[in-house]
Amino acid sequence: MLKFARQWTRSLKRDVHALWLASRDPRTPWYAKAVAAAVTAYVLSPVDLIPDFIPVLGLVDDLVIVPLGIVLALRLVPADVMAEHRATASLAGARPVSRVAAAVIVLAWIGGVAATAWFFLRH
Repeated sequence: MLKFARQWTRSLKRDVHALWLASRDPRTPWYAKAVAAAVTAYVLSPVDLIPDFIPVLGLVDDLVIVPLGIVLALRLVPADVMAEHRATASLAGARPVSRVAAAVIVLAWIGGVAATAWFFLRH
């Protein structure tokens, strides 16, 4: 069972990377690009739809929503494009690095902290 879970986790990581690559591929339809980009952004983002500290519900997004989003995106991306990007992702072995996404997340957190501080200082 543990061996299966490790293999499944590796394939999920590879598929998320492949979906990120497919979302940038011109051969991928726009709707598949949108779903693939949304799924990969959510998976790679430290922000959850439902925070993990909420009992039971906090894990629902990680255990149900994310795999369902990945499955939907995999079905929307053409099979030949997905096969090519899976091979590329297998060779890469590392998560994609997006400095722009990291900057947006950092700026969002800074903006949130600044807005909260401003609110409390004004009131």
